[in-house]
Amino acid sequence: MFASFGVLPMDVILGVVVFWLVLGMAGLVLQNSRLIARIIFPLGALGSLALAGAALAGLDETSTAILPLGLPDLPFHLRMDALSAFFLLLLGSASIGISVFSAGYFRDMPKASLGPLCLEYHLFLASMALVFLADDAYLFMVAWESMALSSYFLVTTDHDQPEVRRAGFLYLLIAHVGAISILMCFGVMQGGHGDYTFGAMRHAHLTTSWASAVFFLALFGFGAKAGILPLHAWLPEAHPAAPSPVSAMMSGIMLKTAIYGILRITFDLLGMQLWWWGVAALALGLLTALFGVIFAAVQVDMKRLLAYSSIENIGFILTGVGLTIIFHDSHKDALAALALTASLYHALNHAFMKGLLFLGTGSILHATGERHLGKFGGLIRQMPKLALLMLVGALALAGLPPLNGFVSEWLLLQAFLLSPGLPQPYINMLVPIAAAALVLAAALAGYVMVKFYGVIFLGQPRDSSLAKVHDAGLWERAGMLCMVIGCIALGVFPTFVILHLDHVTEMLVHHSLSVSAAKTGWLLLTPIQAERASYGPLVLLLIIAGGGLLIALAVKKLVHGRLRRGPAWDCGFPAQTARMQDTAEGFGQPIRQIFEWYMGVVRQVPTPFDKHPHFHSETHDLLWNIFYAPVKRLNDAIGKQLGKLQHGRIHIYLLYSFLTLLALLAFVR
Repeated sequence: MFASFGVLPMDVILGVVVFWLVLGMAGLVLQNSRLIARIIFPLGALGSLALAGAALAGLDETSTAILPLGLPDLPFHLRMDALSAFFLLLLGSASIGISVFSAGYFRDMPKASLGPLCLEYHLFLASMALVFLADDAYLFMVAWESMALSSYFLVTTDHDQPEVRRAGFLYLLIAHVGAISILMCFGVMQGGHGDYTFGAMRHAHLTTSWASAVFFLALFGFGAKAGILPLHAWLPEAHPAAPSPVSAMMSGIMLKTAIYGILRITFDLLGMQLWWWGVAALALGLLTALFGVIFAAVQVDMKRLLAYSSIENIGFILTGVGLTIIFHDSHKDALAALALTASLYHALNHAFMKGLLFLGTGSILHATGERHLGKFGGLIRQMPKLALLMLVGALALAGLPPLNGFVSEWLLLQAFLLSPGLPQPYINMLVPIAAAALVLAAALAGYVMVKFYGVIFLGQPRDSSLAKVHDAGLWERAGMLCMVIGCIALGVFPTFVILHLDHVTEMLVHHSLSVSAAKTGWLLLTPIQAERASYGPLVLLLIIAGGGLLIALAVKKLVHGRLRRGPAWDCGFPAQTARMQDTAEGFGQPIRQIFEWYMGVVRQVPTPFDKHPHFHSETHDLLWNIFYAPVKRLNDAIGKQLGKLQHGRIHIYLLYSFLTLLALLAFVR
């Protein structure tokens, strides 16, 4: 499409990056908040649409460029191949709905806050695009740090609140620790040869030991951004602090930049993959998934619940990456392609599913001013349109067919079930256990979504003020509808998606699923062989829709118009109140009871003699006490000792300077 006009996809994408930066600067100039919201953000959505179209067109080609920017001897190198084009497609397609939603969500924000936020928002988009395009370590780190800083300022939009500042500081701290690890990773691959481009790193000859060091440095560095255990601590704090469109962007898109980095280094820049790397990634992914879903089940803050759910889904994706490494090292290329396809598919699915739910929570927060699940109930009556849109996201995230969440989870499970005997006997023992853990995490994800949707929208209102709330606005519903369309399309037409993902799998593992996936036509998805496993989402959708229509017609014909409304059956007790229905704490109580030893549960239990009985329970992250609390105590102790050097006397400070000068002179000699 672009070639017919004499324009390369790379040129369009660079034009979109510049366009976003211009929009961000324009947000500082405009003096009216509604103009910024209604003009800048929709134009940003058009830029996202152009980016997605250019990335889709560039999936089957590779193009490079050198920009006259950077330092004199360090220009910026760009490269768009199938891997970067896929993640650019994810960025563009998912950010369309988020930008449209933002046009309504930020409409009443003061100009003093909205102008800088508009700049940071579009700088965030542009820096993520440059991360995917970077073809040298210099540009990659510049774009990576720009992404971290812009997202930090977005997280701390409400910086007047102490908890928001603490969340932003924790996020920035872990992000920079991860960035140091990534920089060391590039340093090992560069090897002191003076060439910092990815092209030179592809031809570097590393020993097994140094290659392993590169992989684990990358896993640590990018894992800090993705929220992989035990580097997840920032994620449940940052998402509740950030505005909801920012949470949608960070969870749906930014976390995938870390997956991109792991794939780029493991399968592209390194010339080898070892099976035990895959075992480590697989085990870490499963632990992350189980940890995330278990803690999501006991949350009472709706945004914190979704944040832990993001940790779970990142664990799913990392599990697929680990399985891909194992299969690729064992020369099981078809299964490696299947596992990689499942990971990429789930990354794309998660961008739409989680983006949709975070946007929905933004509308709820905007209408009610509450995040605590215990304050909600019965919102389906006051917000029916929002409830319908969020139902799609909840069902998709629960992994129910025929929506998109089911497809990627089903593909990943097929990769486990279809795995033949591998050369390493211990891995053969691990695969069934890993498959069982994957199924457990998927089942608990459904449990979490029942809690999330049921407590918010169903039952009776738990607060009388909920009767006055309003439904989501037109811009908000339009943005969420974009995400709903993505969830449905990715779920109903998986064969078309997989045929485009084949460009990525062919590049990374030198195999694709195009022959098997479309062997029986686009109506039926066959990941490996039709006789082993197949799935027809469109047929299933038609059966569900047809069955519902037949039931409706049958009921209408049988009752012959004799329809009357009456109160729901009340179990023989008519005086029911909202206090009698299950709460968010009640839903999470079984999980909290099972894992009490791990969660550090603290309870406040009333006695029979309390005039005003109150029950309260809290869960604590044990990993925080193991990994982070000792570091904090050590930092406080060092700071306390260094504080003794500050006497407030000028002659003491001059003495410090004099002693430092003497030490430097002695060192130079």
